[in-house]
Amino acid sequence: MFVATWKGRSFDLGKMTLPDLVKAYCTFYAIQAYFGLAIISIIAAFYFGSGWVGPLVAAAAVVALYPVVWYLLHRFVLHSTYLYRWKSTAAIWKRIHFDHHQDPHRLDVLFGALYTTLPTIVVVTIPVGWAIAGPAGAASGLAAGLLTTCVYEFVHCIQHLNFKPRNKYLKYMKEHHLLHHFHHEDGNYGITSFAVDKALGTYYDKAKDRPRSPTVYNLGYDVEKAKKYPWVAEESGHMPRDRPPSARQQA
Repeated sequence: MFVATWKGRSFDLGKMTLPDLVKAYCTFYAIQAYFGLAIISIIAAFYFGSGWVGPLVAAAAVVALYPVVWYLLHRFVLHSTYLYRWKSTAAIWKRIHFDHHQDPHRLDVLFGALYTTLPTIVVVTIPVGWAIAGPAGAASGLAAGLLTTCVYEFVHCIQHLNFKPRNKYLKYMKEHHLLHHFHHEDGNYGITSFAVDKALGTYYDKAKDRPRSPTVYNLGYDVEKAKKYPWVAEESGHMPRDRPPSARQQA
């Protein structure tokens, strides 16, 4: 199903409807992998556990920790100005975030790449769950991390879809996430909550609160940087853009 639906295609969220998005979301290989592994992890939690309290606490701890982990990764890894400077990490940085800022409407690069997301989920969730409730806690923590990732990915899709959420909170999150992409990238790092942004001083409410960033689309990897560190540009097949491609260019 995934190969037939996704191979060779680049979905434009500016043109998709909500049903189109749901279909694409459900057939993306990483989402299917997250759900499948979550089911296995839940079964493992029941197998290793002797009660439900410990695993449930472990899962709750992972869900509570997730916004903090996402913020730190988003701010200090995905927006790092160092990963493109090394040939060994340039392609990874391009895939995990640069491409998304170059063209925020491309669904195929909005989703996290499984080879980067899954190890991160495992490293973050299993130790937390194990510390709380042993093997059962590790399994339930992993399941919670995988399912939370699915929620984050879908909310992130909604934020870039040509769709106005009826829910006030989703509408608020979308409006402020788009400021991150189209006004100033050094702020509003959250996907489902801006609590950590507010705590650490990176939240802003209106475009007028900050001047427009000249690097909002290229994350600091501009033409001059590309001449010095060419690997991302070589992978892209063109120099960094200072604005998303037009619909005609995408076609």
